[in-house]
Amino acid sequence: MSADPKPAAAAIEARIVRYADLVPCRDAFIDTRSPGSDQKENFTIIGPGVAENPNQHVHISEAHGFNIGGARQPPRCLNSQHSHETVEVFYVHSGQWRFMTGEHGTDGEVFMGPGDLISIPTRLFRGFANVGEDTGFLWAVLGGDDAGHVMWSPYVFDMARDYGLVLLEDGTLIDTAKGETVPPDARPMPETTAQQVAALAQVDSAALARCVIPAAMPRPAALHTATPGISERLLIGAAPIDWPHGFTVCEVTLAPAAAIAPHRLAVPDVWFVQDGAVAITIGGERTNCGPGDTITVPQGAARSLANHGSTPARLVQVRGGDTLPVPEPA
Repeated sequence: MSADPKPAAAAIEARIVRYADLVPCRDAFIDTRSPGSDQKENFTIIGPGVAENPNQHVHISEAHGFNIGGARQPPRCLNSQHSHETVEVFYVHSGQWRFMTGEHGTDGEVFMGPGDLISIPTRLFRGFANVGEDTGFLWAVLGGDDAGHVMWSPYVFDMARDYGLVLLEDGTLIDTAKGETVPPDARPMPETTAQQVAALAQVDSAALARCVIPAAMPRPAALHTATPGISERLLIGAAPIDWPHGFTVCEVTLAPAAAIAPHRLAVPDVWFVQDGAVAITIGGERTNCGPGDTITVPQGAARSLANHGSTPARLVQVRGGDTLPVPEPA
């Protein structure tokens, strides 16, 4: 950036989770030692998340009506087949990814790269793997304050037993290889049955592709396009991804010297920096944010963004509710 903001105050820094400061959990789920999955890093950025390890670090616990998380995986690292009761959205920050559906990941597949988004419907097995040559990072939005527990494909329980992991009924993960023991009054999570598998949706590659918004796909605008130097793409909230999520997702690009004027929103509001850098001001306090940083703005607080750099800045904005809120000038 060519213009330096005044030093950031503690209040605004408490609203920012910087990529460099992300604290990973390397044993968040029951597949944590399965070959091909043992190098993945999971992040709970905003909200309780869905980790099965009670020691998962939560960066910002404030309820938003949705959760923000992340997954970072080296090449050829797999996240095993599982199902959610709530919506699960991934925006590709970096890397090349394969998403696959079905009990064994053989029903359907799509391949995605930076700037692509996928919204995976509830109640179907899904998994994903880094198929590129570099470490990749997925930024995730999960529906609701309580994203619920994961239902794993049956083969995942078989692998977990081989590596000393026990998943309890309350979602807690016990690692017997580290000396942890199952409490005497605890009950193991019932393993997924054939009947449960049969009750889930089967989605082929063509249907899964309809859940993807590629980076280059033209999209409707959202709220800021009347501002010179601002371009927008509404990713979630219009066809083909127009089913209820409890939030909308928009991609906003600020040209050099462009700025979004101070305004207020009456809904939870989270920004993620994909490319470039922005100066963000919240309640009169200002700081710079760069690629991979996540910013949450308090409801009703005045906020503005500006690009003082020489290259465009691209951000993702998540706003609570299934309809776009009307901003109020601040």
